Amino acid sequence: MSGEIHIPTLAPETLFHIGNISITNTMINAWIAIIIFLILGILIKRKIALRPGKLQNWCEYFLDLILGYFDQVTGDRKKTIKFLPIVGSVFFFILLSNWIGLLPGTGSITYGHNMLLRPANTDLNLTLAMSLVAVLSSHIFAFFSIGFFTQIGKFIQIKNIIKSIPKGPIAIFTALIEFMVGIIEIASEVAKVLSLSLRLFGNIFAGEVLITVISALIAAVVPTPFMLLELLVGLIQASVFAMLTIVYLTVAGSAPHGEEHHEEVHEVLKEPVKVK
Repeated sequence: MSGEIHIPTLAPETLFHIGNISITNTMINAWIAIIIFLILGILIKRKIALRPGKLQNWCEYFLDLILGYFDQVTGDRKKTIKFLPIVGSVFFFILLSNWIGLLPGTGSITYGHNMLLRPANTDLNLTLAMSLVAVLSSHIFAFFSIGFFTQIGKFIQIKNIIKSIPKGPIAIFTALIEFMVGIIEIASEVAKVLSLSLRLFGNIFAGEVLITVISALIAAVVPTPFMLLELLVGLIQASVFAMLTIVYLTVAGSAPHGEEHHEEVHEVLKEPVKVK
């Protein structure tokens, strides 16, 4: 063989340093995606009009398409619009950063002995950070929509244990079970972060390794179907991450199970009985 196959490592390659900060090839990819969005946003803002041009038409088309999909999860256009800045940004960033790494010739552009561009989502640090933002945002939205103590009460139910003490051992045992269920719910929130980050990282990293190996071993034309497949994988992974994020936002903003029923019963009991 004329050269060695450079298979991407789990950790992104450091290109250079700015002070004590290591600049990796995944960071370059992420910055390019952010700059593209910034330029696109400025262009749209300057050219927005009642009679839209081609760029505005395309953007409005994709926005309507995304809003329709998100409405199927939230069931409410107002909620969809409220969640759109986070979920839409995550979707387009993941999609664009994945596709930038698949542009022809990007693998051959090097800085030193490392690739200059590498899909940003092959960096576990980035996928973990986005997952944390998604899960924490769901709780922040819940604090504003259903109240701080109501949201915390889904996980920490000490009040129920205190209230159950005068009611006897059965009530105390039930309250303890509810308390343990809350602890399990906290663990499930941590699992959400891990599953979101590892799913995205694993799929994108595996595709990057596959294309690198195929491109190095076989002629340039053969890897083309795999690259087209990775375009589809990038779209699917961006969609999955965005849809799971909006599911977390929607579910977290809902009242605890059974609370709505108790409120309805309470309202019925408050109504005076009318005697004909």
